Amino acid sequence: MTVMPEKPRTGYPLRMEAEPPAELSRGLWLVKWLLILPHVVVLIGLWIAFVVLTVVAFFAILFTGRYPQGIFTFNVGVLRWCWRVAYYSYGALGTDRYPPFTLDEVPDYPTHLDVTPPQQLSRGLVLVKWWLLAIPHYVVVGIFLGTSSRTTEIASDGTVVVTDWPPGVGLVGVLVLFAAVVLLFRGTYPRSMFDLVLGLQRWALRVAAYAALMTDDYPPFRLDLGPHEPAGTVPQQSPPA
Repeated sequence: MTVMPEKPRTGYPLRMEAEPPAELSRGLWLVKWLLILPHVVVLIGLWIAFVVLTVVAFFAILFTGRYPQGIFTFNVGVLRWCWRVAYYSYGALGTDRYPPFTLDEVPDYPTHLDVTPPQQLSRGLVLVKWWLLAIPHYVVVGIFLGTSSRTTEIASDGTVVVTDWPPGVGLVGVLVLFAAVVLLFRGTYPRSMFDLVLGLQRWALRVAAYAALMTDDYPPFRLDLGPHEPAGTVPQQSPPA
């Protein structure tokens, strides 16, 4: 009997792609903070639901080894919605097309995000992957997106002073700021800078999917630049529980 070789898996379970920016407004980015406020309000509620449902999924995986399909679809939708808003605003400034208010995929929107549903997840790995195993990636993503430590002091007049230091501006924020300045004066988005921003954001999104228990495939320590996922790459296997 002839045994057919198993086809290797390609790519990471989370896939994020985007169309290179074209015909961007020179100054619209100055007011996008105001335009995205309705999305921010909705996303606050969605992220609360995301956290609660991830806890439910945690126990489901722990006892059954499976991620409930309805919760998985909802959580992927939240990641997708959040990324579209970030791509439109100060997470990339990649488009001037306003993000849709939907959890579903929008085929003609300039950026796309999807996660392959897992068939089976490790019951033991779910106990440690989201905090212990992901710590190295949390450090890296903190540099990408920005982290800060909060200190609370009481002034001589009794006033409570809360200070965040260093300011929570990461590498992505710096790159997007430079791109915005170039866009303002030259009307173009530097392609190399766009590719780097997409690579940093792709790394962060993979870590988000792993920390949200959506996959057991450990995120690669690899910066995949550009708007498209790399072809023919094999995801790293999960560390042993």
